[in-house]
Order: sequence, then C-alpha cells, then structure tokens
Amino acid sequence: MAVYKKRDKTAKQIRKDKAKIDSSTTKEVFEGLDTSANKAEAWILKNQKVLLTILTVVVVGILAYMAYMRYVQEPAELKAANELAYPRVYFDQAQANTVAADSLYTLALNGADGKYGLVEIADKFGNTKAGNLANYYAGIAYLKTKDYKNGIKYLSDFSSDDIMLGAVAKGAIGDAFANLGQLEDAFDYYKDAVTSHSNNYTTPVFLDKAAATALSIGKYKEAVNLYTRIQLEFSKSEQAKDIEGKINRAKYASE
Repeated sequence: MAVYKKRDKTAKQIRKDKAKIDSSTTKEVFEGLDTSANKAEAWILKNQKVLLTILTVVVVGILAYMAYMRYVQEPAELKAANELAYPRVYFDQAQANTVAADSLYTLALNGADGKYGLVEIADKFGNTKAGNLANYYAGIAYLKTKDYKNGIKYLSDFSSDDIMLGAVAKGAIGDAFANLGQLEDAFDYYKDAVTSHSNNYTTPVFLDKAAATALSIGKYKEAVNLYTRIQLEFSKSEQAKDIEGKINRAKYASE
C-alpha cells in the first residue's frame, strides 16, 4: 500500500488563507457599519421634526442671548457705570473725612440734584457690575451711619471674586452683627471672611476678630486655634503683636 506524506501548507498558501480571513472580517465590519448607518438614518428620518424643533430652539436662544447682551445688558452696564460715578464722589469724600462724614454718606446713599444714589442704583441696576458694586458701597455707608440692618441687607446682596473686596464685605457683615449684639452670627461671618477670601492683609484682621468674638461667646478652644493661626501664618501682621498673651488668655479662659 502506497503511503502519501501530507504536505505542509506553503507560505504562499498561508498568505492566501490569511487574505481570505482578512477580507471576510473587513466585509463583516463594513456590513455592520452599513447596518448601523441605516438604523441611524432611519431614526433621524423618524424624529426629524423633533430634531428640527430642538435645533430651532437652540439657535433662537443663542440669537436672543446675543441680542439681549448687545441691546439690553451692554447699555445697562454703561448707564449704571455712569450713574455710579456721582454717589461715589460723596462716598469717597466720606471715607476720607471724619467731619460731616454722616452727611456725605447720606448723600451717597440717597443721591441729590436729580442724580441716583447708591440705593437706587443697586435696586435699578442690580444685574450689572456697577449695580453690584453699589450694593457694596451702600452696605458700607449704612454700616458707617450705624444702620446695621440695612448694612447687612446690601452687603449680603453683593458678590465678588476679588480676594480683598470679598473678604471686607463678609467681615463688614460680621461687624454689623457684632454691633447688633448677635455675636454668634458675627463669629460665623468673620470665619467666612477668613476661609472664603484668604489673603495676607484682611485674613489676620478677621482671624483676630473671630478669635475675640469666640472668647466672648465661650468658644475658647476655637479662640486658641484662631490666635494660633495668626502666630503661625501671619507672624509679621499687626495682629500678631502680643499673640502669645492672647493665646494664653484664651487657654486660661478654657480651664
């Protein structure tokens, strides 16, 4: 009986087989893509009214926003900035003077000679940058004239990312509450001024106020911690003078 030896595939045959496999795989991939494309096309055709409605709403919304910014917001920003210049003169004069300061703050708040004061600007242009600043100036002016409730109201309506101005506004609300005898609220705002707008100038001031207020309301450990922060982080500040004595007094009070 003759015996035939099975021959191994040649390199040429292997390449042919591989080409067939690759061709089959590629065909399956393209068929899959065609199927997906057909399904997507069918879904789009089925929902084209909804898609067109959504697209129309988006385009109209964008155009409306652009028109609002150009024809409403930008003119309002300009008008508010121009109006703010008048009461700012009285506000700055009051800040620089101790004589007749209350009268100057009143003029800044209420306006004169047919010009808007800070209160009207804040109320009428509150959605503008100048209107937002008017809230700040009005709040400070009320605080200086000892109208603490209105000071809190307008300062609370003010918002700023500026590390100095934002901290001063929070701390000023703390001062207003302290003057009203609401020390728990004052303590919270002093801490807020410290944590939300930390910097080398206002932070040690409000750390010191927060610590002193903490002592007044019996939060002795917090007072120790706050004074210690001044010692460690703001050793060159004015508030760091006699900081050891402040820390020791807070420690003794807790015992």
